[in-house]
Amino acid sequence: MPEPADPEADKPSHEQLLFRLLTEIGIINQLAETAFERVLPHGLTRAQFTVLNHSVRMGDNRTPAQLAAVLQVTRGTMTSTLARLEEKGFIRIEPDAVDGRSKRVLLTPQGRDAREESMRAAFPFLQQATGAIPRDMVESLLPQVEQVRAWLDQNRLE
Repeated sequence: MPEPADPEADKPSHEQLLFRLLTEIGIINQLAETAFERVLPHGLTRAQFTVLNHSVRMGDNRTPAQLAAVLQVTRGTMTSTLARLEEKGFIRIEPDAVDGRSKRVLLTPQGRDAREESMRAAFPFLQQATGAIPRDMVESLLPQVEQVRAWLDQNRLE
């Protein structure tokens, strides 16, 4: 008589499930960012919007190096992004009052307005998504996704 099959043997490992979860989150991020970038005003790129959004959410007056570290890009990439935002009048880059060798990135009122305009530009897409992604699903998933993000943020590989 054959042995009964072990139902646990066919289950993916915890690591495999985590990989699937992070893959899905990555795909969601790519799709959402692409849709969002298509509607960004003022010729903003995702990277430029990210700097504006971070500056509004977390406060400005950061050094380019601090922004590069937080947003996990190279200093060269951040320098290029900041130069384009400064050309558009959305930020000012000023010498650090304490350490004259360093610079500080300051959000202008126009930069704050561009961030708000960008958020408004995404609303038609978000309103369309409300039909497919019910509010109760969002409310239940959000704390869990925030927990995953918090762990990943605290355990960055530098």
